[in-house]
Amino acid sequence: MNTIEYTLRERLKELTCMYEVTSIIVNSDFEKLELSLKSIAFCLKKAFQHESEASVHIICSEIEVAIGQQLSNYVQIKAPINVFNVPNGSIAVRYPSDKYTQHEFLEEESKLLSNICLEIGNLIERKQIKEKEELIRKQMERNDRLNILGEITAGIAHELNTPLTSIIGFTELLDEQIKDELVQSDLSRIKENALFCREIVKKLMFFACEVPQQIQEILLNPVLQNVLNLLSPAFKKKDVTANLKMKDSYIGIKADEIQLTQVLFNIIMNALYYSPPKTTVDILASKDQKGIVILIKDQGPGIHSNLSDKIYEPFFTTKPVGDGSGLGLSVVHGIMSSHKGSISFYPNKPYGTVFELCFPK
Repeated sequence: MNTIEYTLRERLKELTCMYEVTSIIVNSDFEKLELSLKSIAFCLKKAFQHESEASVHIICSEIEVAIGQQLSNYVQIKAPINVFNVPNGSIAVRYPSDKYTQHEFLEEESKLLSNICLEIGNLIERKQIKEKEELIRKQMERNDRLNILGEITAGIAHELNTPLTSIIGFTELLDEQIKDELVQSDLSRIKENALFCREIVKKLMFFACEVPQQIQEILLNPVLQNVLNLLSPAFKKKDVTANLKMKDSYIGIKADEIQLTQVLFNIIMNALYYSPPKTTVDILASKDQKGIVILIKDQGPGIHSNLSDKIYEPFFTTKPVGDGSGLGLSVVHGIMSSHKGSISFYPNKPYGTVFELCFPK
């Protein structure tokens, strides 16, 4: 009779544990996963027959939770946590080996452990699906904003181009007719500012993909060398070293040479701007079965995670007023999209940022 009562009591503990774990998972906050895992560990500890001696260890999604005493010598049962059929962690329940043997664990307890691992795996899967959906939603919103801005900026660029050309042309005519040095100095300033505005218009047109492309097969190495030659005085002035590495000097790429030069110039110039003196900007180019990959690595302060969604937005910049228009990366993003390529960035180690440019094969 006592055996039957004991068995029923143990089954009741296991069923109660499973019910509580299911409730925790249903009401789980994805942002507080560690708290949910701790609650599950407490429930699991109570379900085992030697509750006071049991310790529970859960490792999942780089989170580690331990309930009960820390044991150096123990016997245990362990079950894996799989997420989309890929190992993502495990749960172990342990007893001190000086008091218990492996035979102390019941078959029903092993089944309970496996079922809880399955439930946690499902929770992590839902979390990852939600995160991917959120990422896709943000990307779609950003693309919608970029498309709308592209249409607006294309119109602005066309409207500004004609009067700017007239201003530059008439300024040059006046400069030829007027010999007064003071007036010529003022005319020179007008021309310089008009040319600066025209460069902004060009960037706007690049961003809106309004500039006709001349896609052709070109060699990547001369383009990179040309960009580094253009930036060589700036590298020397800031005491930063440019380090170009190519696995193959004859990597061919289908691109508009002028636009490719602009992409590389913008990214390398940004890397140089944020690089402290005595550091290195690494430019690595390689080709594989998927396509051509160019990595630009700096050793600067890096990009804060809060800015990752804004980094390609037009007119957004972290540079001081006068140092940047906020169009550089927007233009780069537009050019990469028109080339059916991609641009991404991630932290450099131990510090800095890596920009990755991927062009199709």
